Amino acid sequence: MTTVTMTVNGRHVSADVEDRTLLVSYLRDTLGLTGTHVGCDTSQCGACVVHVDGRAIKSCTTLAVQVAGSQVTTIEGLSTGTELHPVQAAFRDNHGLQCGFCTPGMIMTSVDIISRHGAHVDEATVRHELEGNICRCTGYHNIVKSVLDAAGRMSVAEAAE
Repeated sequence: MTTVTMTVNGRHVSADVEDRTLLVSYLRDTLGLTGTHVGCDTSQCGACVVHVDGRAIKSCTTLAVQVAGSQVTTIEGLSTGTELHPVQAAFRDNHGLQCGFCTPGMIMTSVDIISRHGAHVDEATVRHELEGNICRCTGYHNIVKSVLDAAGRMSVAEAAE
């Protein structure tokens, strides 16, 4: 057993885990943060995407001990109180979700895409970068529309600050 300490959604957490414990299992089973989903266990579907030190990673193939000391953000940590993050709001407003299983990973990946490419990210870039996230319910049109809308919302929010 190894003691793993990190900051998750702004909260300092620590727990003893087996060295082989995956980050997704640590988040779901140890911390009770079940918004991060396990879809494939092979890094193919993207349902498990979280941010580690500001970068999107797939938590189903990352060991918890690998991110010890890091800042981890899950889907539960995006919103501020009752106010949705701009990407969450854009997914809601543009019908960018169906069953919801892939949605946390899609949103976390989308936040990363927008943070790296900014407000002027184009449709081709969004489609290319979402290839690592699988949705079995939609044709991706409304997901892409949601990301592009969110990019605009986030640039307006940044300009107001």
